[in-house]
Amino acid sequence: MSVLRELIKNPSTVLVDVRNQWEYDMEHIPGAMNIPLDQVPYRIDEFKAIQKPVVVYCRSGSRSGMAVSILKQNGIADVYNGGGIGDIQLLLN
Repeated sequence: MSVLRELIKNPSTVLVDVRNQWEYDMEHIPGAMNIPLDQVPYRIDEFKAIQKPVVVYCRSGSRSGMAVSILKQNGIADVYNGGGIGDIQLLLN
């Protein structure tokens, strides 16, 4: 868990919220991008262009786990499952 904390607190790490837009609009981590899970396979080039560590999160960690799997299958190695938004909030404090 300490590796994830270091990643999240690193200003060069990109946080991506893979929940639906309305969930993101209700609450999200400041500075996080919103790319809903169903859009991830169509936005691989965007992820490849980031060239920094990417931490994805959702509500519980399930959708973010699927997003990590999709991204790794498409050659993006520096991607991590941050779990749920509550997990990220705890790590930021």
